[in-house]
Amino acid sequence: MKRTNDVVVGLVVIAIILALSGSLAWVKGSDIGKRQHEVVARFHDVGNARVGNVVVIRGVVGGRIQAIELAPAGWVDVRMKLDPTAQLPPEPVVLLNESSLFGEWQATIVERSALPHDETVTRQIADASTARGVLPGATLPGIGKLTAVAGQIAGDVANVAGRVEVAFDDQAARELRGSIHNVSDLSTTLAKTVKAHASDLDTLSNQLRTAIAAMNRTVVTVQATADRIDSAATSKQVREIVDNLAIASTELRHTSTQVRDLTSRFATSQTRLDSFLANGDSVMMKINRGQGSLGLFVTDPSMYRRSDSLLVQLRALIADIQANPKRYVSVKLF
Repeated sequence: MKRTNDVVVGLVVIAIILALSGSLAWVKGSDIGKRQHEVVARFHDVGNARVGNVVVIRGVVGGRIQAIELAPAGWVDVRMKLDPTAQLPPEPVVLLNESSLFGEWQATIVERSALPHDETVTRQIADASTARGVLPGATLPGIGKLTAVAGQIAGDVANVAGRVEVAFDDQAARELRGSIHNVSDLSTTLAKTVKAHASDLDTLSNQLRTAIAAMNRTVVTVQATADRIDSAATSKQVREIVDNLAIASTELRHTSTQVRDLTSRFATSQTRLDSFLANGDSVMMKINRGQGSLGLFVTDPSMYRRSDSLLVQLRALIADIQANPKRYVSVKLF
């Protein structure tokens, strides 16, 4: 009887041990009896990820995290066991993120091109891509960080709203209402102006169309004239024009030579004229200073008075000679 009780107790203990082992394996997510393959991802930080968290591929659970280990140079390696039927996407990367609001995390394997547009995530993936034999990984911010950022944003929005409320008082509202009224008046005035000048715009448009039509006719006429000139200009006429141009060029060259000679002669004459003017200027300066007979005559008033008296006496002498010629001239005949 005692032996039977021992056997029963032993079986119960074994059953309890097996139940505990199975429960522990289920909690850790162990897949007993399945053939799995292992992949390793490298991260700067794994956040709150734990062993046993699920690995999601294309939205389906394809394995679990087997181990989290520290690696050299400040890295963290995460070993994952994947089902044999799970196929990795091309250029796979691993993202660690929260899967629920209760703090559960998961590892998501996605294609590199499907990464979120986040500079921090892109930098983490680029840094982890330098290691060989492991998948690059990045950690997305958790709900706590997002909530903190959202709280900070809400605080900033509240501050801005408070400042707007302080700035936008009753006076600002009245000024804004007046501005809106002014804009309405301006719009009405502009509409009246447009209506008043609509006929002028129509007239201007008609004149513009008329001018364009006249320009088109002018272009057609010029084209016809050019065609006529092209048809009239034969090879003989062109040769005659070229010959005339050659003759004109020769004559122009000869004329240019003559003009050059005339210019040199004119330069010589100008030099002589400058010398003559300089000499004349010197003579005039001497006359102004009273040098010489002509200078004394011009500058000395007594010379003028003497000359005037001399002329008077000379007139009197001539008159006396005409009246009494015998007094001055005597003719004796032998």
